[in-house]
Amino acid sequence: MSSKKNSYVTDLQCSDCGMLLSANEIHTFCPDCQAPLLVNYDLNAARGHVDRDEIHRRLKGMWRWHELLPVCEPKNIVTLGEGDAALLHLPRMGNSLGLTNLFVKDESSNPTGSFKARGLSAAVSKAKELGIKKVIIPTAGNAGGAMAAYAARADMQAMIYMPKDTPNANIVESRIAGAEVILVDGLISDAAGMAGIKAREEGWFDVSTFKEPYRMEGKKIMGYELAEAFNWELPDVIIYPTGGGTGLVGMWKAFEELEQLGWLNNTKRPRMVSVQAEGCAPVIKAFHAGASFCDFWLGAQTIASGLRVPKSFADRLILANIRASNGTALAVSDAAIMEFRKKLAALEGIFAAPEGAATLAAVKELIAQKWIEPDERVVIFNTGSGLKYLDLIG
Repeated sequence: MSSKKNSYVTDLQCSDCGMLLSANEIHTFCPDCQAPLLVNYDLNAARGHVDRDEIHRRLKGMWRWHELLPVCEPKNIVTLGEGDAALLHLPRMGNSLGLTNLFVKDESSNPTGSFKARGLSAAVSKAKELGIKKVIIPTAGNAGGAMAAYAARADMQAMIYMPKDTPNANIVESRIAGAEVILVDGLISDAAGMAGIKAREEGWFDVSTFKEPYRMEGKKIMGYELAEAFNWELPDVIIYPTGGGTGLVGMWKAFEELEQLGWLNNTKRPRMVSVQAEGCAPVIKAFHAGASFCDFWLGAQTIASGLRVPKSFADRLILANIRASNGTALAVSDAAIMEFRKKLAALEGIFAAPEGAATLAAVKELIAQKWIEPDERVVIFNTGSGLKYLDLIG
């Protein structure tokens, strides 16, 4: 190992007011302005001691980037082998859309079948390091299954609130890992309210999206992996299905860190595209209205349960990052999602979650708008396995 430090984490910082807080204490979000907390690292020290090419030679998995993750003691890392999901060229799909350099980051190979494993591995690991014994989460599905699995591995109690119409696979995988699952009449926003009350009344630690600082750190590693896969250059466009938005904000943070580390061969960042469903599109509405925050989306409905998030706790960060990247945001129909799920499977053999298929529907629209050029390097994200949704839209 090229550095004696397992992590160069320094402190936490409010994304709004800039208040600094200790990374050695339990924190959720900023106590003053209720904004998400971001994790800071001593990147100057890391630059002097960490060799990006040595990281490449380590055993595969998210934790090979441990110096840039928040866990100080290796014994506290809770892993099931997450990370290093395949980045695949999509020649036939690209040809059908008129693109020569279309890629998918296929996160379905992660433990528990989705990219949520990354964030929950980081969050549960840091919770273990901070002495937390019981964790609670509201979920649209995949985050609950991931939390249950990592909590089981960490010997923690887990409680999960999820809508009653969550895909059955998510309910089963959560319960089999020993979590207490409470099914809620309503949406993830209703589940979040109940989980928040339970956490305050009984001392559970709430690992809701952006209501603790560390899930985003696991997701940001997708950005590091992309840079490494493209020989330390970044793609032109990243198209990301956005519910809570942890991955989008996390990758933008990764690109900033990579620049400060001096690891990139160029510093042109990707244009970030947020994709939501027409039946629940608060980010798209706010983006095109020029607003800095999202209004709560009433009557949210879509087959893509991970996109059925009426308002993200990090709406200001999501919108700011899209704009900083010269990106855009667009909504797609459930019919288009179903169409591209079939196309992606038939042309490339990838059985995507509906959230992942939504990104291809967006690609088609962006090409029609001439927003994407035919030879640009475009990366879409398939966030999970289509097998999770068989009972809904099989």
